[in-house]
Amino acid sequence: MIRVVIADDERLVRLGLRAILDAEPDMTVVGEAATGAEVVPLVRELRPDVVLMDVRMPQIDGIRATEQLMADLDPAPRVLVVTTFENDDHVYEALRAGAAGFLLKRARAEEMLQAVRLVAHGDSLLFPSAIRQLAAGRRTPTGVARTDRLTEREGQVLRLMAAGLTNGEIAERFVVSPETVKTHVGSVLAKLGARDRTQAVIIAYESGFVRLG
Repeated sequence: MIRVVIADDERLVRLGLRAILDAEPDMTVVGEAATGAEVVPLVRELRPDVVLMDVRMPQIDGIRATEQLMADLDPAPRVLVVTTFENDDHVYEALRAGAAGFLLKRARAEEMLQAVRLVAHGDSLLFPSAIRQLAAGRRTPTGVARTDRLTEREGQVLRLMAAGLTNGEIAERFVVSPETVKTHVGSVLAKLGARDRTQAVIIAYESGFVRLG
């Protein structure tokens, strides 16, 4: 059972999300928060698997709330940012803070359910074109130093991750087992100091390792 907390300042949005999620046999909404300030204590108490986080909320926004969750809880829940606009800088900052991905509020119910299941099982929900746009102009020397540690094969894996390929798709590309790719991905994350695939891809773009455009 995937346990979910919904954080959104609009009551109708929370009701709609709850109705969609609670209708699934493998999901249950265990709590709701109307402000960013309510999220951290609620999550600390309930320990959900996934938090659906509105990026713009009163008192504390979704970015700060995500940062607090990542810093305060171990293991931290998987945060899925729910937003109106995919090119919002707030979304990018939430991803940098540790969110596993983002989802548009206009997404269809089946897309939302798939996204929750995906992040609940440890994957990241990436939209390569949107991340490319959001990463434009954000170059970091630290990121360059980190990518210099990668082997040739690890660099190839990172580029394919940035293109949005799954482990299975990368395995097919290299004609190797998914377990081998998983090992490469783990090594990439460790060398980059990235929490997950989303942060690894952000580092890839910000460092210039993967070129924009």
